[in-house]
Amino acid sequence: MSSKECISKFSPNLFWDIDESQLMMDDHSLYIIQRVLEYGQMDDWRLINKYYGLERITEECKKMRTLDPVCLSFICTISHTKEEDYRCYHFRQSCPTPWNS
Repeated sequence: MSSKECISKFSPNLFWDIDESQLMMDDHSLYIIQRVLEYGQMDDWRLINKYYGLERITEECKKMRTLDPVCLSFICTISHTKEEDYRCYHFRQSCPTPWNS
């Protein structure tokens, strides 16, 4: 499956704020994976899992500076990794806002 085909199959709400014609699956993998994890549906997850594979998704997630705690738990569970292996785990806010506790 080509990059453009894959991007066209994503839920329309994922990339509402950017020009999808400029988006490339390989060049913007970190951005795409984070968007799918935080805002995507299960079909979007299956699409990136098929395109990238679980190993690459896990490696990209380990580089992310921020990732929703629920998404972090999800990726740790399915990849059998520890939260401490992820950059976002070490960059959590020291004083989180009250509505995120």
